[in-house]
Amino acid sequence: MKQKRYPLLLLSLFLFIFMSSCREPRDLEYRGFNNLRLDKLGFDASKLMVDLQYYNPNNFSLDLNRADLDVFIDSTLVGHSAQNVQINIPKRDVFTLPVVIDLDMKNLLKNSILTLFSKEVQVRLVGKVKLGKAGVYKNFKVDYTTRQNFSLFR
Repeated sequence: MKQKRYPLLLLSLFLFIFMSSCREPRDLEYRGFNNLRLDKLGFDASKLMVDLQYYNPNNFSLDLNRADLDVFIDSTLVGHSAQNVQINIPKRDVFTLPVVIDLDMKNLLKNSILTLFSKEVQVRLVGKVKLGKAGVYKNFKVDYTTRQNFSLFR
């Protein structure tokens, strides 16, 4: 009778260790942005480039494979970013994510007058990113909202 319990106990222990090691990664923490620059300016569309800074609170590194995000400013869709990138995200460290945003100038100009005179704007990123480790990737939803100081007349 004891011989039959030993494989069951061993299997249970293996499953417990396996399940506890495969936990979901914690959300990346937004820290700020740098190097905001306009790459291409046009009447219909423009390209905005920015380096976003994030912190990885996880005890393991990750790989970012794809980012597909819509950018809203004060609830108005102003652009979209779709990038196939390969970025290594170090464990418990700050990293930089370069982002190229295709701006919709019609929506941006239509709603920019109120934005120009306000001290803060609400920035919202909605979409998904593909994160993984060792070639195994999973899509994660992104819905991040922050208030950003912005004023042309400081």
